[in-house]
Amino acid sequence: MTAVRDEYAEFLERKAQLGDNSGFDPVFMPSAAFGFQETLIDWSVRKGRGAVFADCGLGKSLIELAYAQNVVEKTNGNVLLLTPIAVGAQMEAEAEKFGIEARRSRDGKIKGKVTITNYEQLDKFDPADFAGIVCDESSILKNFDGATKQALTIFARKLPYRLLATATAAPNDFIELGTSSEALGHLGYTDMLGKFFVNDQNNISSKRIGRDAVKWRLKGHAHDAFWRWVTSWARAVRYPSDLGFSDDGYHLPELIELDHELTDLDRTAQGALFALPAVGLKEQRDERKATVRQRCERAAELAASHGDYSVVWCNLNEEGDLLEKLIPGSVQVSGRDSDNGKEEKLVAFGRGEYKILVIKPKIGAWGLNWQHCNRTQFFPTHSYEQYYQSVRRFWRFGQTRPVTVDMVYTDGDAQIIESLRRKKAQAEVMFQQLVAEMNNSLSFRMNTTFDKQMERPSWL
Repeated sequence: MTAVRDEYAEFLERKAQLGDNSGFDPVFMPSAAFGFQETLIDWSVRKGRGAVFADCGLGKSLIELAYAQNVVEKTNGNVLLLTPIAVGAQMEAEAEKFGIEARRSRDGKIKGKVTITNYEQLDKFDPADFAGIVCDESSILKNFDGATKQALTIFARKLPYRLLATATAAPNDFIELGTSSEALGHLGYTDMLGKFFVNDQNNISSKRIGRDAVKWRLKGHAHDAFWRWVTSWARAVRYPSDLGFSDDGYHLPELIELDHELTDLDRTAQGALFALPAVGLKEQRDERKATVRQRCERAAELAASHGDYSVVWCNLNEEGDLLEKLIPGSVQVSGRDSDNGKEEKLVAFGRGEYKILVIKPKIGAWGLNWQHCNRTQFFPTHSYEQYYQSVRRFWRFGQTRPVTVDMVYTDGDAQIIESLRRKKAQAEVMFQQLVAEMNNSLSFRMNTTFDKQMERPSWL
């Protein structure tokens, strides 16, 4: 009977998709860390392979650097810390401020126990040289092609210590949670889909075919189990109070979102007398291309009107080039620039060397801290994460002024605006569920002691 019971317990353990603890007791804790940051550092080091989904301004850089330093001191091995372009300089400065030795590398050479580089340089390094890896703003991986994401998963596969950190982990894209889990060595994303989700592709109305169509939904009985599984390898924090700490000093200023809907546009070139909502990706792309000049002229007017720092977020090369021409003294960061060229411009704007920056979200919306700026113009798309991250470059803990966002769009973009608002609500639900399940599990573990001997029922 004992052997059967042990085999069944082993079977249940194999079926349970809960991340194991593969870390160690922390050997280093920075004196600059606040209580909630110490909690996250302690959890991530003990977890060994985990993710920290902490909102902008909560000190992810310190948490990442402290995690890396713990791995260094415990193993005497090297750690690779990956960042978006231009964030490396910021990360190196943060390390120096906190007394942690970390150096940047642009040539694939190890510069110290903690080597900082950007994602584009990953292929220059050998995973055999490292004991751990830290991915800053890990959700940016969705901006790379599948080969790059696969390369990261392969690179990290045999590393015993891995940490992912980002502010928003796919507010409406559950698959990214699966790819994060897979990169950490837990459940793969295809296995995640099979375990927790149902494919609704065959039930979608033909009018909704496209990127915005819903393909996967949580199984009805799997909601609690899914979030419990996520919190087994991740921690989500919007405010210190999510971990039971005071929110003093962590209050955001007002966010002012202004709609600038362009109407009464000349659409004769499109063969129409008046605007109709663009349906489907093709019509929405056509709408954006047909209204480039009108939207850019309005955004340029708004950017130049207040005489202060401003960032204009665009999506098309044509938009970026036109905005740069329309806004005197503006500087554009584009895909044509080299990595070093991009970084030089981004760092220069952060230092206040010029007033107006023109850039695409996929280039500059992750990791940078531009609290000197509190005004931005944005051309909306279906990506709520890009919008959220773009705004969070300015609207973050530590910003002292209200932040104004000018949403510039046409009357044909009604479905895109509706999509963004729906995804914003979904993001709120995701964080609420993550935090609630996280606190439930923490409360259960802290308040429950297992000190009673199990008794076998008399009928066995």
